[in-house]
Amino acid sequence: MRKIVVLLLLTILFTSCSSAKRQISKEIGSQLKTKAYKNQFTGLLLVDAKTKDTLFKSNSTKFFTPASNTKIYTLYAALKLIPERIPVLEYIVRHDTLYVQGTGNPTNLHPYFNDSTAVNFMKPYEHIVLYLNNFQDDKYGPGWSWDDYQYYYSPERSGLPLYGNVLTIENGDGLRVFPEYFSDSIVPIKHSYRREPNRNMFYFDPKQKDTLEIPLVTDSSLTRDLLEKVLGKKVKITNSKPIGEHKVLFGIHADTVYKRMMEVSDNFLAEQLLFVASSTISDTLNSAKARKYVLEKHLADLRQPPRWVDGSGLSRYNLFTPESMVHVLDKLYTEIPEERLFQFFPTGGVNGTLEDWYPGDPEPYIHAKTGSLSNNHCLSGYLLTKSGKTVIFSFMNNHFTENSSEVKKRMQSILEKVRDTY
Repeated sequence: MRKIVVLLLLTILFTSCSSAKRQISKEIGSQLKTKAYKNQFTGLLLVDAKTKDTLFKSNSTKFFTPASNTKIYTLYAALKLIPERIPVLEYIVRHDTLYVQGTGNPTNLHPYFNDSTAVNFMKPYEHIVLYLNNFQDDKYGPGWSWDDYQYYYSPERSGLPLYGNVLTIENGDGLRVFPEYFSDSIVPIKHSYRREPNRNMFYFDPKQKDTLEIPLVTDSSLTRDLLEKVLGKKVKITNSKPIGEHKVLFGIHADTVYKRMMEVSDNFLAEQLLFVASSTISDTLNSAKARKYVLEKHLADLRQPPRWVDGSGLSRYNLFTPESMVHVLDKLYTEIPEERLFQFFPTGGVNGTLEDWYPGDPEPYIHAKTGSLSNNHCLSGYLLTKSGKTVIFSFMNNHFTENSSEVKKRMQSILEKVRDTY
């Protein structure tokens, strides 16, 4: 009798799931055929996280511009290659001299993290020498817009970044500049540009009350000068790497950096994390090395290998399919406990780039990464249904000409349908 009851329950459950899948497929399929989707390119893949059943797919193997959905791959790379605490510096001591080289660590004196691990470590040494030639990459990623150099979301990349490679200006009771090193480099006028293209000369409207972040023009001399300022002593630069086994200085918990990168979609953190990842597999800091290693060693089973050219998704050269996004999201879901994994992603109606979208009913149901460039908006992550299931999804929209808020409204309607139906 008990076997019959169990069999009956399983039959009801299977029938219910099949019915829900058919309803989802029918309703979403019909919506994607409406006029609103005629003049854009849309891809969507929905997969049950437990059973791996495909609930719906449309253009799921086609390539899209992912924008900041690229950070999902950067997160995966970082989790695979970077230890629990961020490597801050590599160093070696010779007699009374400390030789240091960067690891790409983005947190050194960063305005958000306020991490002084590296500075506090260097202070006791009388003689400090920097080796900066291990950074073997470009300041900007391939395909980045050249005229974004002055905006907060496009800082230069470097091997030993300080202060997030940005100048922060606050105008409250008085002008506050961080780092103070640039106090004499600010022209207090309203100007069409925030900074000169090739030098650290800044423009700030005295009437502006908002905090302004402006990327710095970085080079080895500036790195040395900023360190001398904060250490209160002379720092030298060498072009020859000291021979010998270098030790690693570790800093803050890496999860803190990952959460910040994903929650506010921080491009600088994403780019630098790939350099940190490369420092764990090579003597040089190179973004491509880290990406190639992860694709070959950890993602060789991808059915549509992406064109992955940077860490942040700023480049329109990046190309990913919804299926390749879901593939990595599935690996993350399988390898990392939900409680830890979901805290990396913005939560619908709660924080980050999803604070104003996908509100709970009443509990939050979306943990996902947004990706936006002009005429493109994507969302990939995890959806929690009212029946207690978890759905891994990637929803990619390219080439629309309307306001992105209209695209997001339609996406929200579809994802709510999945939440309520499956």
